[in-house]
Amino acid sequence: MKLLSFTANGRPSYGVLANGGVVDLGRRFAPEGIATLRDFIASGRLPDAARLVTSAQADHDLDELSFAPVISDPGKIICVGLNYRDHVEETGRTVTERPALFARFPCSHVGHLQPLVKPKVSDDFDYEGELAVIIGVAGRHIAPAHALRHVAGYGCYNEGSVRDWQRHTSQFLAGKSFAESGSFGPWMVTSDEIPDPAKLTLQTRLNGVVVQDTTTDLLITPVPELIAYISTICPLAPGDVIVTGTPGGVGAKRTPPLWMRPGDTVEVEISGIGILRNTVVAEAA
Repeated sequence: MKLLSFTANGRPSYGVLANGGVVDLGRRFAPEGIATLRDFIASGRLPDAARLVTSAQADHDLDELSFAPVISDPGKIICVGLNYRDHVEETGRTVTERPALFARFPCSHVGHLQPLVKPKVSDDFDYEGELAVIIGVAGRHIAPAHALRHVAGYGCYNEGSVRDWQRHTSQFLAGKSFAESGSFGPWMVTSDEIPDPAKLTLQTRLNGVVVQDTTTDLLITPVPELIAYISTICPLAPGDVIVTGTPGGVGAKRTPPLWMRPGDTVEVEISGIGILRNTVVAEAA
């Protein structure tokens, strides 16, 4: 299944792709207090969505919706740095013994087809195509062998990075959390359709030109081990998002650097999931 968050007729909601459109789950389940896709996942109601895929008429055409980030209200967005060897090499760093983790905030990303905002304080606006993991079942101290049981699904992520601000200190957060600088979408594909997240291809394109191209089996720390490691630090909850790292080819390490500019179009495509597409605009003065 493909589940998404959106706004329709000025009303935030969530739904599932079905019958050539979108079945509005929010309309059906909000009266039960299940207001967001995060709530829906936490409630254990994904089987209800599966039934509606086969039995319900679509409530909306896809092109009439305004896409929101897949999970509009995540409790945690945990990002992984330096998790592909070619990216480690291009940065001149060494592989760390444990995953390099940092956080993003919900206000720092937008949905599919929504504009990425280049901050007015920087021209060093970089793309980073990544696989996002959405947690479906809560857990702490999760064993790697059981980790994929805790996954609700997967999405595409563009972790837009403001490189000069990222380099202000040894901590990444400043360059990773500018408002509306990243994107998450277009939807979540449920884990039953992607039984092994190590068998995906990932490609990032800037104005139609391929700038990143990899396979997820090349992750230094694969998805099950990331879940195990992070869940040792803090409990994982339904709707939490793990952004698994970007491959080599980032704009900052090209000669000359290749930055995202207003008017550009950037796409992140992952096999079995789809294409996350955004244009770039300048921050309002």
